[in-house]
Amino acid sequence: MPEDCVDMARTVPKPTPQPVPRARERDRRARTPLAPKPGRTPGALRARKKFLRIFPAGFRDPDYVDLERSYKWNAHQAWEGALDRSSFRKLIAGREYQEIAATAVRIEAKTNLLFSFEKMALRDAVKSASGAQAFAVALYDLLHGSESLEVRFSAWVAAIASLPRRQTRVSTWPLATVFGFIAQPATHFFLKPMVTREAARRYGETLSYSSRPSWPVYGDLLKFIDRVRRDIRDLRPRDMIDMQSFLWIQGADEYPD
Repeated sequence: MPEDCVDMARTVPKPTPQPVPRARERDRRARTPLAPKPGRTPGALRARKKFLRIFPAGFRDPDYVDLERSYKWNAHQAWEGALDRSSFRKLIAGREYQEIAATAVRIEAKTNLLFSFEKMALRDAVKSASGAQAFAVALYDLLHGSESLEVRFSAWVAAIASLPRRQTRVSTWPLATVFGFIAQPATHFFLKPMVTREAARRYGETLSYSSRPSWPVYGDLLKFIDRVRRDIRDLRPRDMIDMQSFLWIQGADEYPD
């Protein structure tokens, strides 16, 4: 080979790989769960394995979003459209308690979070003016009060326990936790006792429990949720909707092992 051709061969630059567009790369990273970090308990590893077996793309899996997340998020958006903090405050100031109660009941009714007998008990409890007022004021304080969450939650469960009842009591865990969950899914967890306790058992945790809603039980539950969230942080759960759905998948009969 002539010397000048050798020099040219040495100096021809190698083609550089084209960078992946940032938006596409961000989307890929969001859809791809990271590898689990060491130190997970056997229960945590089993829960993760089951979740990813059912929904391989994790919390961004289209089937997961369709089956578990979207209707809960839609309820939250409906709440934000009707009972965000500003609107809620104006309705309280105008003593529109029955409108608040009716709106809250209507938004929840579009979900399958409560059993039908719980929905009926709630409607009965807020039909009267006094029931609607007690419900609306206590709910506003739960969501937007300045006290600690412990104080606000304790006052809320005391308020719903005092609501009028016909047959079924209103003071149940699902009723005590559903509206916080819908309104503020960054903070509040929705507790279905049997499924959540079964999920915790499979995870290797025994939750404290009483059928009567109370802060000690709810506070311990939030600590457990925080632990699970740390265990699956590589899956990038967005909020309590994802956390509640993750544990539902662990304990519900509709998702067998």
